[in-house]
Amino acid sequence: MAATASPGTGGMDGKSRTSPKSVKFLFGGLAGMGATVFVQPLDLVKNRMQLSGEGAKTRELSAGLLRQATYTTTRLGIYTVLFERLTGADGTPPGFLLKALIGMTAGATGAFVGTPAEVALIRMTADGRLPADQRRGYKNVFNALIRIAGEEGVPTLWRGCIPTMARAVVVNAAQLASYSQSKQFLLDSGYFSDNILCHFCASMISGLVTTAASMPVDIVKTRIQNMRMIDGKPEYKNGLDVLAKVVRYEGFFSLWKGFTPYYARLGPHTVLTFIFLEQMNKAYKRLFLSG
Repeated sequence: MAATASPGTGGMDGKSRTSPKSVKFLFGGLAGMGATVFVQPLDLVKNRMQLSGEGAKTRELSAGLLRQATYTTTRLGIYTVLFERLTGADGTPPGFLLKALIGMTAGATGAFVGTPAEVALIRMTADGRLPADQRRGYKNVFNALIRIAGEEGVPTLWRGCIPTMARAVVVNAAQLASYSQSKQFLLDSGYFSDNILCHFCASMISGLVTTAASMPVDIVKTRIQNMRMIDGKPEYKNGLDVLAKVVRYEGFFSLWKGFTPYYARLGPHTVLTFIFLEQMNKAYKRLFLSG
């Protein structure tokens, strides 16, 4: 979550002229889904590389869109609502640490809500390289969710929920701090003004930092969500077991397998999400709050 973005209709520099909470959640989800349409191919490459050795292929955009409809709607909605609530009566925004806490809270909550769609997405991504007799053959994301709940139990939809939430906390904390510092550095350089170009560059720098910090957690999440039962026992005991086995059998730097496509996805997704969000907010303000 970008530190100085302004997901609220009136911006983050004041409490006046703001959109309803329902609109904040709606716009957050639509912005994330819009960005996903453009970056889903890069997300596919990242998942394929992280699952190499286990099997990886994909198909459906539906799971990626559902994840954004749940995760990003919740994350951006909660972040915006809490940010505005904690903004001072004189328009003074929350301090840096409070911003970080808001982002971490919103990210963890969104991750919990979005875990079922994430599980479906990871499984659909991995299905193609499984032996023919082991493929799950999900038709679409809704078929995947129904079958997972029916065949393996509803709790399976939240398999890997803890590492998913941990990743969301790491991502939001790293992204918030690095974006804020990068943007301020660019502005202080005198070569940038507070516009889309500055936001784009700061987001890409933030994406680099966030990628390095979050990929080991992301590897754990991906492997746990995709693991199978072997002789009646789960493939991994817990997140630490995943890390230990990856380092032992694949090498230490395998924790950052898929770094380039991950980074190439994270930066543009952040930029596109906030561009779409800002444009929807501006349109809403012009149509419903002006005058």
